[in-house]
Amino acid sequence: MTNSADKRLYLIDAYAMIFRGYYALIRNPRLTSKGLDTSAIFGFTNSLIELIRREKPSHLAVVFDVGKASVRTDDFADYKANRSETPEAIKIAVPYIHRILEAMHIPILGVEGYEADDVIGTIACKAENEGYTTFMVTPDKDFAQLVTDKIKIYKPASKFGDVEILGVEEVKAKYEIEDPKQVIDFLAMMGDAVDNIPGLEGVGEKTALKFLKEYGSIENLLANTAQLKGKLKEKIENSAERGILSKKLATIICDAPIEFHQEQYDLETPDFEKVREVFDEIEFRRLYENLYRAFNEQSAISNQQSAVIASEAKQTVESKTSNLEPRISQHGTQLDLFANFEELEQATSTKKTVKDNDHLYQFIDTPKAQKMLVQNLMAQKVVCFDTETTSLNELEAELVGMSFSYKKGLAYYIPLSEKREEVLETLEIFKPFFEKEVVQKVAHNLKFDLKVLHQYGVRIKGNLFDTMIAHYLLNPDGRHGMDYLSEMYLDYKPVSIETLIGKKGKNQGTFRDVDLLEATEYAAEDADIAFQLYQLFAPQLKKENLEDLFYKIEMPLMTVLAKMELAGISLDENWLKQESIDLENDLRNLEKEIFELSGEEFNMNSPRQLGEILFEKMKLDPKAKKTKTGQYATSEDVLQKLAGKHEIIKHILEYRTYQKLKSTYVDALPSQIDKTDNRVHTNFSQTTAATGRLASVNPNLQNIPIRTLRGQQIRGAFVSGEGKKIISADYSQIELRLIAEISGEENMIKAFQNGEDIHASTAAKLFGIPLEEVTKTQRSQAKTVNFGIIYGQGAFALAEQTGLSRTEAKQLIDSYYETYPKLKIWMAEQVQKARELGYVETLFNRKRHLKDINSANFVVKAHAERNAVNAPIQGSAADIIKIAMINIDKVFEKEKLKTKMLLQVHDELVFEAPAEEVEVATYLIKTEMESAVETQVPLLVEVGVGKNWLEAH
Repeated sequence: MTNSADKRLYLIDAYAMIFRGYYALIRNPRLTSKGLDTSAIFGFTNSLIELIRREKPSHLAVVFDVGKASVRTDDFADYKANRSETPEAIKIAVPYIHRILEAMHIPILGVEGYEADDVIGTIACKAENEGYTTFMVTPDKDFAQLVTDKIKIYKPASKFGDVEILGVEEVKAKYEIEDPKQVIDFLAMMGDAVDNIPGLEGVGEKTALKFLKEYGSIENLLANTAQLKGKLKEKIENSAERGILSKKLATIICDAPIEFHQEQYDLETPDFEKVREVFDEIEFRRLYENLYRAFNEQSAISNQQSAVIASEAKQTVESKTSNLEPRISQHGTQLDLFANFEELEQATSTKKTVKDNDHLYQFIDTPKAQKMLVQNLMAQKVVCFDTETTSLNELEAELVGMSFSYKKGLAYYIPLSEKREEVLETLEIFKPFFEKEVVQKVAHNLKFDLKVLHQYGVRIKGNLFDTMIAHYLLNPDGRHGMDYLSEMYLDYKPVSIETLIGKKGKNQGTFRDVDLLEATEYAAEDADIAFQLYQLFAPQLKKENLEDLFYKIEMPLMTVLAKMELAGISLDENWLKQESIDLENDLRNLEKEIFELSGEEFNMNSPRQLGEILFEKMKLDPKAKKTKTGQYATSEDVLQKLAGKHEIIKHILEYRTYQKLKSTYVDALPSQIDKTDNRVHTNFSQTTAATGRLASVNPNLQNIPIRTLRGQQIRGAFVSGEGKKIISADYSQIELRLIAEISGEENMIKAFQNGEDIHASTAAKLFGIPLEEVTKTQRSQAKTVNFGIIYGQGAFALAEQTGLSRTEAKQLIDSYYETYPKLKIWMAEQVQKARELGYVETLFNRKRHLKDINSANFVVKAHAERNAVNAPIQGSAADIIKIAMINIDKVFEKEKLKTKMLLQVHDELVFEAPAEEVEVATYLIKTEMESAVETQVPLLVEVGVGKNWLEAH
């Protein structure tokens, strides 16, 4: 017999919660290592566990829609007809959610022909008669009609608020009504676009609320339309029948054919082993811990499971610290706390914030205590550290503090003086730790810390681990910020820096302004979180066969990039000033030509005015498309298609190119020059491009156009220092060489091995003519196909680029695959591999997840198929140049050269060398780049030297 106090039944609206979880992560979906989108599963399961942990319900069930809602479609065929197709990630999620619920012994309910709403309504009413209080777990407003003293809506917590429980008074206040059942009339009057309930014509939310106050029900409103006036009266009277139908459609049925047997709804202990099997399959690591804590039923766990939990909980030492409140030492002189560091283990459970999460964070502010801490740190195998600074710009940032953690829940903060000489004294204490190679150093965005400490003369040595880069390799398409990862993987929301120093803007403070105790909590928490992320990601890298890529390429590269960023490159401001004047003159001349051709002056930067000129006045395209705002589309791709129709298009495109060059580079670059050394310091991101390519940011020096003379001119502003030269080294056709190498296509391999012009060689084979008879046009067409194949170009795109008809373009592609048959086979194999595994790999096991590879949407699937072919090629090229950069850096150090690597622009590296080192540096650069990996197809590198980047390239 169930105790009346425990008669609380929670009925979960399955699809409402699944969709909620899916859309909460829509911008950054949660993917497994095989590319499976588990956002919906994670969101739903996390909410379910949180509900159990928080509410400890006595009875629980999850209700699904089963089949079509025939009860309502019989009355109104278009009911829910405008709903879009269910996202594939949700279709995939449902079977997994069923397995999880079955393993948790939670009943799954549903009745054919009835909606989940009806089943929930029916069970809730029957449970009410048995003395239960029912909580309908859903964000759906329709359920408000069912609310009574014993039936309530339970809206789970969102990012923006806490759990919300709506009882009778809350519903009445929300809708300004006398009875929750009037919600049916509210929905009937205004309709519901989601369910395609038509409602009364001309009645929206505000009008419906007004009518409810005045008339109480839709029937009473329709009986008193004589009191209404004008068109609204006419509309309501004409749609009266529709309104009555809408009320029927909006009414949740409370007598669906399902019984309430309370014993079936008892919340039981899950089958933890089965739950773990599913969680392991979909890579939910933390949720198992959370589930176990939510139930806290140790007796129900098998010996093996107990061992796992015990192992995971070993660090918590709750028995040792049960009476130890989370605390911060007021002085580093509390040496008793350092008597036995092994005793100071974390006592944490995964909770929401630092306030309700057991931890031990201390600041250490005396040299003696700091030396003892360093001795302890040097005895560890792995230590996570973090720096706190006055700025995010490493070149101007001053160190405010450092934090260290080597166990979950335990961290130390070292506050630093405002005086540089005193900071240097403290850093001397910590140098032995940073320089000890056997201790693995962990940090999140480690390159930042490395550069900041470099400015203070500290070099970090040994095995390095960046949790941001680790996550990037595991999930290249996801977000990699520490706060985000903490919430996703640790179910823990860190302290926001803005709560300490204020929001971004001129009034924002710096970390120096923060109270010491608050600074300790914040900084120590960062180190603690990063350490916990390390514990998750390190074994996962091994499991996914990514350790070599991480430890042998990405981590060594990080230190190389730090050197490059610190070095910077010189800019000739006078060159840029002259270029700005020249571009301004060119823009004015182009403007005159455009105005003459259009017959009138207009604002060149107004898409609306430009669209009216091109499509209304000049009528260049009678089928011109408009944007959502009602103006004509004038984007570059739209204009490119019109290039052959009128010469004005060529001038407009040229105008836009010059304008972008001027604003983005010529006028902007001088403001990026650092005042301390008069050089520009870009940042190279290892975690931006999913392909593995590096990204240049603040400023972006990789996107300077080089196909036009005007774009090339900008490179002339990047100059060498006095007595030095710029060296540019560029891989020649590396992606084509790699596609030949990876696919094993003999015809292409031989052409490269023989040193042939690959485009001319391809043209000769395509057109069946001797190599020496290939025309410039034929070579150009072959070049377009060669590069187009890498990017999955079809006949339509090829025709647009080459001027061929679509039939001719298709014949050219067919001939291409006949010429290179192994290439076609390899491409098909890549697509098939992606379909089976959900990802493709580079030569170095870098994964590119393709979650849409099996999509039912042809366009989406085709895009994923193109990526399945392109990603291994582009990613392998990115990996090879990274290896070359690491090897070049090593050989420069070995030979004690003063030559510096400054920039990486996709397949090109830029260096600055003293004049006397140019010859040897050029030889070493070319040798290391061409021998970065062993291949059948030779990797060729073109090297140039000059006083600026333009001359060198």
